[in-house]
Amino acid sequence: MTPLVAALCAFAAYFVAYRVYARFIGKRLFELSETRETPAHTLNDGVDYVPTRPAVLFGHHFASITGLAPMLGPAVAVIWGWAPAMLWVVLGAIFIGCVHDFAALVVSVRARGLSVGKVAEGVIGKRARTLFLLIILFGVALAMGVFVFVIAKLFGHFLISPSAAGPGMEGYPQAVFPSVALIVIAGISGYGLYKKGWKFGRTILIGFILSLGAIWVGLELKNGGAFDTTWPLHGTWMILLLAYAFAASVLPVWSLLQPRDFLNSLLLYLGVGLAYIGLLVANPEFDAPAFIPEPEGAPPMLPFVFIIIACGAVSGFHGLVSSGTTAKQLDKETHARPIGYGGMIGESLLGLLAVLACTAGFASPEAWHSHYASYGEVANNLGAKLGGFIEGVTSFLTSLGFPPELAAALIAMVVVSFALTTLDSATRLLRFNIEELGSSFGFKWTRNRYLSALVAVVVIALFAFYEVDGEPAALALWALFGTTNQLLAGLTLVLVTLYLKHRGKPTWYTGIPAVFVLLITLSSMVMNLSTYSSGPKADGLLFTVGCVLFLIALGVLFEALMALRRPKKASGLEIVFED
Repeated sequence: MTPLVAALCAFAAYFVAYRVYARFIGKRLFELSETRETPAHTLNDGVDYVPTRPAVLFGHHFASITGLAPMLGPAVAVIWGWAPAMLWVVLGAIFIGCVHDFAALVVSVRARGLSVGKVAEGVIGKRARTLFLLIILFGVALAMGVFVFVIAKLFGHFLISPSAAGPGMEGYPQAVFPSVALIVIAGISGYGLYKKGWKFGRTILIGFILSLGAIWVGLELKNGGAFDTTWPLHGTWMILLLAYAFAASVLPVWSLLQPRDFLNSLLLYLGVGLAYIGLLVANPEFDAPAFIPEPEGAPPMLPFVFIIIACGAVSGFHGLVSSGTTAKQLDKETHARPIGYGGMIGESLLGLLAVLACTAGFASPEAWHSHYASYGEVANNLGAKLGGFIEGVTSFLTSLGFPPELAAALIAMVVVSFALTTLDSATRLLRFNIEELGSSFGFKWTRNRYLSALVAVVVIALFAFYEVDGEPAALALWALFGTTNQLLAGLTLVLVTLYLKHRGKPTWYTGIPAVFVLLITLSSMVMNLSTYSSGPKADGLLFTVGCVLFLIALGVLFEALMALRRPKKASGLEIVFED
């Protein structure tokens, strides 16, 4: 099988799943209504709750859920061959990831746009709510600490500094100018659309053309030597990114988040679309074998291929976006299907592209085997993961006649855009999480969005700046992100299953995925804890934090089992749900 045939088979599967399976879930499980008012209307405050046209909200949702993980995870997982990674990216998304995102969005809309953590109070109980919120706090702050660190690296001169061992790997300072320009363009567009009544199509078209022009300007500045002299240090970039995240998390969604994410989504569509067209034109062969059972230094393929791919197939973070920001902007319930289920198909397409780029985008099979000679070299090397993706996708674009330098600049900007859109949305989500945690403990000051946003940024900064054994705490704890993310996805599916049970709806469609994800996640957590407790890879910090997460997960599951035994009258659903 060639990469092109594999991609076409995946496209066909996505099409059938959306047309048949997603429609069935929307009608049979959730009975989506065209006329039932959503929280965007009933709670419209012009800041967080704002009715939004579906195309714009899809762009915001897609750009927010699609961070770096769908590129990084598959770029590592292909060390077991292209077949296992591709099968999980496609089938995992169709039957688990898309259902998870769709369901989280609908349940949140039915619960006044509250997050899955707060929904846990109505479905399971108050203790489960607090445990849920703690998992969310850790997972989101950890991930965003890494994103701040990574984006700052991308903005620098080098991803990997030159040394005696090699020439290193260049960064992408040319992405700074278009990134800043996009923020300015989005701010002007949001003000014009919301306050001045500018025409949507014309405003977005002009903004998108200017954004593309900014990429060319950034490349010209780099070629002209503008970045060769004084350039901000890595720490300075991190501070600037945190300041941006704070501003984006407190401003009304119409003023920056919506227009920036929509313009970003157009850039993402362009980059991913051109990459797939390039694959069609180039029609390469696979450089990697279909299956490698025991790569050097790699953990067992089962269960770790699921954990490592993570967001490319299913992600607990997506449930937070669905329930944290998207549910507050959904104009009609029926829009949940294209935005929730369809948005995850979009992310799976990116994960599929990462699989193809990292298995068919190398110069030769020998180059692939050299790059993936050792699991440790790829899994623990940020530059190797990003470099493999950018190099592979660039090779697809050059088949369309793009100059390699321009193609690399476009893909670098796409990568930065993925990370930045997730950073601003996730900081807002963390703000909501802190507000809900504060209400759980009776802290009135967390109701002030500026104070709660400041706390969110400080927590992210701790993960980004605080060092453990010479590296940021976020990177030191990054090995736990995959399991934390999958754990949150499994628990969210448990919530949805209980919600459906209390309403007399079929539970197989969310219950089976919940059991599968939790079994995979908990088994990998046990294996990781064994590795961290003793032996050559022993790590006291990872072992301690991993134990705490494992115990929290067991606590939520225990509370869920107790809720499963309670009758509907005793479930506490009236605390949260309006239907």
